[in-house]
Amino acid sequence: MYSMRLLFITQSVDERDTVLGFVCGWLREFANEFSDISVVCLRKGVFSLPENVKVFSINNTKCCGLQTLGVVGKALIFLRFVWRTRNDYDAVFVHMNQEYILLAGVLWKILGKKVALWYNHTSGNFLTRTAMMLADVVFHTSPYAFTAGTKKSVRMPAGIDVERFSQVAGVVRAPKSILYLGRIAPVKGVKTLIEASLILQQRGVDFSITICGDALPRDSEYEKRVRQLAEPLVVSGKCRFIAGVPNSEAPSVFSSHKIFVNLTPAGNYDKTVLEAAACGTIPIVSSPAFRDAFPTELFFEEKNPQSLADAIEKMFTLREDEQLEISNRLRKYVEEKHNLKILPKRIYENLLHC
Repeated sequence: MYSMRLLFITQSVDERDTVLGFVCGWLREFANEFSDISVVCLRKGVFSLPENVKVFSINNTKCCGLQTLGVVGKALIFLRFVWRTRNDYDAVFVHMNQEYILLAGVLWKILGKKVALWYNHTSGNFLTRTAMMLADVVFHTSPYAFTAGTKKSVRMPAGIDVERFSQVAGVVRAPKSILYLGRIAPVKGVKTLIEASLILQQRGVDFSITICGDALPRDSEYEKRVRQLAEPLVVSGKCRFIAGVPNSEAPSVFSSHKIFVNLTPAGNYDKTVLEAAACGTIPIVSSPAFRDAFPTELFFEEKNPQSLADAIEKMFTLREDEQLEISNRLRKYVEEKHNLKILPKRIYENLLHC
């Protein structure tokens, strides 16, 4: 246990969150390394955390005696909180949302707080650069992240809970099964996966595919088109759509499938790829960010359904022992390079010496 006290800023603290549910696992592990953690979030849901972790929501109308009145009201509540609790934390960790550093970065400089920004998007702008300037250290996992390559940049483990993300006992891995797990959105490339599946069907390849995820309201039309395209696969029993699952339930879904397909754009380092690999599910990806660890046969050309179909079919033609060798190698890679156990200590050390 270190003596450093941390202010941890994130969007959501909720075990049920299908995207950010992993943050609860992070906080439990961080609690072993930092003496006290104050968490500020927008959405506060269901969670079980150690006693030295306290969670505050700026959407709470009673927070700090102010009422939340839109964006400005939330900003005021946030600033009042970081000022009133200034003696309760030594360093700040901002997860993905640069806006908080833009709001309070100057204040933290005046107060002498060490500030870390975790930012892994491949895109950014002058506001991102401003947040980087105000931060003392900038963490990323993808070598293609917008924040990579500066004097402040540090590439970090992705923070995968390899004890939770492993082959789940009693769950049978269906042969020749394909999984997509994530939002149904244009940027996620789900349509390309359906097109590749139709190609496999035309070739007479034996397979099944599960699309696990939901669409945001703004992507409802895209979801409708994807489902219409997949109708022949659904009718033939080769494809099914299921609702998105909380991060805590994802290991069981991964463990029941042979292949996991990720179609995020070039440079992205989607942690679901590593979670799948930790569960023994073989990822097939297009992002070159994984080139340093994944064998070439696991890559396909982005937005190319023919290339994706070829990669899936090739993987299905491998012998069971060959598939197992790839699976074991990737599991070991995640254990050694992206284990959640090593993440908090790395963050502490960088905050201490930046």
